[in-house]
Amino acid sequence: MNATEAYRASRDQLLALHGRYDQAVSEFRWPELGERFNWSVDWFDAIARDNDRPALVIVEEDGASVERTFAQMSRASDRLAAWLADRGVRKGDPVVLMLGNQVELWESMLAVMKLGAVLLPTTTAVNASDLADRISRGNARHVICNAADTGRFDGVPGDYARISVGAAEGWADLRDAAGLDWKPVDHPGTAPEDPLLLYFTSGTTSRPKLVEHTQVSYPVGHLPTMYFLGVRPGDVHLNISSPGWAKHAWSCFFSPWIAEATIFIYNYGRFDAAALLAQLRDRQVNTFCAPPTVWRMLINADLGERPSGLREAIGAGEPLNPEVIERVRKAWGLTIRDGFGQTETTAQVANVPGVPVKDGSMGRPLPGVPVVLVDQATGRPVQGPGEGEICLDLARRPLSLMKGYRGDPARTAEAMADGFYHTGDVARVDEDGYIFYTGRDDDVFKASDYKISPFELESVLIEHPAVAEAAVVPAPDPVRLAVPKAYIALAPGHEPTRETALSILRHAREHLNPYQRVRRIEFYELPKTISGKIRRVELRGRETELTAEQGSAPAGEWRDDQFPELKA
Repeated sequence: MNATEAYRASRDQLLALHGRYDQAVSEFRWPELGERFNWSVDWFDAIARDNDRPALVIVEEDGASVERTFAQMSRASDRLAAWLADRGVRKGDPVVLMLGNQVELWESMLAVMKLGAVLLPTTTAVNASDLADRISRGNARHVICNAADTGRFDGVPGDYARISVGAAEGWADLRDAAGLDWKPVDHPGTAPEDPLLLYFTSGTTSRPKLVEHTQVSYPVGHLPTMYFLGVRPGDVHLNISSPGWAKHAWSCFFSPWIAEATIFIYNYGRFDAAALLAQLRDRQVNTFCAPPTVWRMLINADLGERPSGLREAIGAGEPLNPEVIERVRKAWGLTIRDGFGQTETTAQVANVPGVPVKDGSMGRPLPGVPVVLVDQATGRPVQGPGEGEICLDLARRPLSLMKGYRGDPARTAEAMADGFYHTGDVARVDEDGYIFYTGRDDDVFKASDYKISPFELESVLIEHPAVAEAAVVPAPDPVRLAVPKAYIALAPGHEPTRETALSILRHAREHLNPYQRVRRIEFYELPKTISGKIRRVELRGRETELTAEQGSAPAGEWRDDQFPELKA
């Protein structure tokens, strides 16, 4: 059995086991691929040659659209690979890819892979210092970006070739590749352990880490992600995600094309719930994945009837709050299935199609992924119900785990210590094996000697109509050591008044245990990474600074002891 046949057999095994979770976990085996593997050649070209079904559909805000078949994508990436090779792109070369949701992004990913070069996806929202850091630490040899963005590299040092989409002075125009005669690209001879992807993490708590993935850890590792998403051959799959981040590769590249489904992209400048819902209906989307922020905006609009083609609704990127799940269930009769994974891995834990969902749970370990919860006191796996750090058992190391942090052996050793890969996320598991997210290890804190999960408190807070987003951090307190403080971003139509603060505090008091009581709130613009994740580390630092200054409470902060109404 060659690599393509082995890969297909594992893929088909998971497709056949939709709705049979226990059987999938017990029977799934990672494919044995031999001494060489290249996903773009061994899988994508194998399914794409002479295949006229749509592989990629991109719709713009004004209604303009572009469509490419599998065969067209295969041939276009062959031409581009030959053109890039003529310009010095070689096996092992890191290539910065800074493009938006445009056809050239997908063509470039396939082409760079076909050469055995290494992709370094980068968001177009990156600032100058971060861009310089990525070029330097990633040891970039080539850069591909849009002509409009070439000026952003003027002050970025490095010995790298410059390639643009569209004409730009001093840059080679990638679109010239379309004029080449077509011929298939030879297999680059990449081994499974060779590098393929370099991803910078989003940096919610520290300097972004540089994650290295191999020719198999994402291309093969996303077989269980496909199982989680529930995407099937012939489906239309829509994922809301920005290029440059790992989730885009998860759900806008590997998983749908592993399933031989159509990737559907809707580009918009400003989010419009009605317009997105119209696309779900008009384009007969079957599987839809979106981050909690998008789901929250959708439920605040008129969801209407369920889009007729929609079979699977998925939340990913950050934990999903139960209120959102319930609102969509009532409107559409669909349960949003949550999951968990990291840039360093593919999907690890998920609620999979056809299996009962427990509200608030992110599901159970996916097939092929040896998830264990490790007790942080003993360092041993939790047996039965309990709480611990989400880890992967390295004695059964899955193909979906990164090679390590490039250029940082100390961080790699720390992450792989004591026979486990440590995610840094804490969860609890119940008697049925369902896992419930607690929070980042460095976000969980104690108040009056009780362990506080910010996520649990935030889930209650955002149920209040005035709260668009919330971030809970410890505020130093002379009596309780720390008390929960919530930073609040208000929903449209609500003002940062005393009445609003009282209403939110009262809501929290009515829906939380006494030891979880939110003692302070502050109306504040939440700091975020460029990928949109809240930087709680910045808010914790602010609380420490406010305490050190020993001044009056900041404007916009309200404390529960200011409200006699709450003392009853």
